[in-house]
Amino acid sequence: MKLHRYWRKTACLWIAFLLLTGCGQTPSSSAQPEESSSGSGPQSSASLSSSQSPIPLAPDPGRFKDWDGSPILTLENYPQMDGSTANLPLMAQVLHKTTGISLEEAETLSSQCSTTPLAWGSLARGDADILLVYEAAESTKAGIDLSQLEITSVGRDALVFINNGENPIDRLTSQQIIDIYSGQTTNWKELGGNDQEIVAYQRDETSGSQSLFVKLVMKDVPLAEAPTELKPIGMGMLIDGLASYRNEGNALGYSVFYYASYMYSQPGLRLMAVDGVFPSDETIADGSYPLLNDFFVVIRANEPEDSPARLLRDWILSPAGRQAIIDAGYIPVSQP
Repeated sequence: MKLHRYWRKTACLWIAFLLLTGCGQTPSSSAQPEESSSGSGPQSSASLSSSQSPIPLAPDPGRFKDWDGSPILTLENYPQMDGSTANLPLMAQVLHKTTGISLEEAETLSSQCSTTPLAWGSLARGDADILLVYEAAESTKAGIDLSQLEITSVGRDALVFINNGENPIDRLTSQQIIDIYSGQTTNWKELGGNDQEIVAYQRDETSGSQSLFVKLVMKDVPLAEAPTELKPIGMGMLIDGLASYRNEGNALGYSVFYYASYMYSQPGLRLMAVDGVFPSDETIADGSYPLLNDFFVVIRANEPEDSPARLLRDWILSPAGRQAIIDAGYIPVSQP
């Protein structure tokens, strides 16, 4: 799969922008006002748990069975799309394919999102029409009535762990990761490495990668408290922080595979094997890498059948949408 050079060149700029402003992405509207990262909005009467599963992948709705590649939307009626930082290239590919504008223009128009926690709340409140998004943290779900949303898996990503290439330890077991982040293991020599403190980065509790980390690895094991400087707000800031330790090689962090590999990779850093399997396009696609999770397309359940948001959702679930996911470099969950 091709690297997204555009995103790697501009990542620093738009990550800095995202830290200053919260914005729902749409080609025809301006940024939304900043809001709390708790994702809070109108409170549902029910608190929703992680045991509630997303709607299974829907069959091809049929309206795009014989799609000839013609635009189905215009910039004027394109629904307001929001989502996760790691899905920005997919947002651009979908905009390109469904409106007929160039991919370069679509990348420019799709260079903003409000990030995972804010995007879920934005859709629930009506500030966005459709999401391409990773799973929300429990604290975010608690403020949203998920029963009012149609949530469908469309792609697969993975939680990955990152350290310095000079560190002799290039793999960890799930239990070793738990021991590190619970504070039981604090020095690389305990794992067969150098006599160096393990500098273990975390993310804010509402971030998408933190939600995956807790869900897939830590589960009910309490995390050791990390100092503020080891809990950066943005994924790019975490990777930059890891890179700043490259001369000593004692830092450890995590992200999602697509972002760390294709959007914001840094020289000197590497992805680590977990339970003996290195993350790659192949091991994620075949399911052999252990820390996998889907990302979703989401609309409100009360969207009319002829609304642009539902039209776009149905296109994303069609064979054409599956191909767009592949063209953007992601791994679809649907079969051809």
